[in-house]
Amino acid sequence: MLRDMYKFFLKRLLDFVLSLLALLILFPLLVVLGILVRVFLGTPVLFVQQRPGVNEKIFKLYKFRSMTDRKDIEGNLLPDEERLTRFGRFLRASSLDELPELVNILKGDMSIVGPRPLLVQYLDRYNNFQKRRHEVRPGITGLAQVNGRNALSWKKKFQYDVWYVDHVSFVQDVKIILQTIRVVLSHSDISSSTSATMEEFGEASK
Repeated sequence: MLRDMYKFFLKRLLDFVLSLLALLILFPLLVVLGILVRVFLGTPVLFVQQRPGVNEKIFKLYKFRSMTDRKDIEGNLLPDEERLTRFGRFLRASSLDELPELVNILKGDMSIVGPRPLLVQYLDRYNNFQKRRHEVRPGITGLAQVNGRNALSWKKKFQYDVWYVDHVSFVQDVKIILQTIRVVLSHSDISSSTSATMEEFGEASK
């Protein structure tokens, strides 16, 4: 009863209040980061991309950009590792690039804690088990992020995501937030073993 009340009402209320407070408190930092991104990485300052949210509803996700738009002689974007600058790596390692997602939380697109929102093109690649990650709002941080982050296999990530869907609670969210602080401070598991970010999810990843 209490868990259901938290999952379907109190969690959203806390998300709204905490994201609003965080935006007010962190506004000067957001301005400074925006200026630094403009200087070191160019424009646009924000990386905006469509992502699937709860019940696979598509929304626009906001992040500070962390890569340049460098292209090869044929006009194709270079691989992530070649476009990810030292400043971009710092933004990702510190998770400061995620701060604009507070706006997504305020709007109700996301939650503070939940499965990370992945790419829209992955939707038709999920099996029925993997699709269950969309039964709750996606989060800035989640169970997979504090148990390996980008170093995890896709299979393990989805197992953590679905476990979280079935065990949403206030205590669980507090634990994940505290673990997130530890992970961010340690700058661990930012990259996968084969990519500067995370390899694409596909049939071979299942």
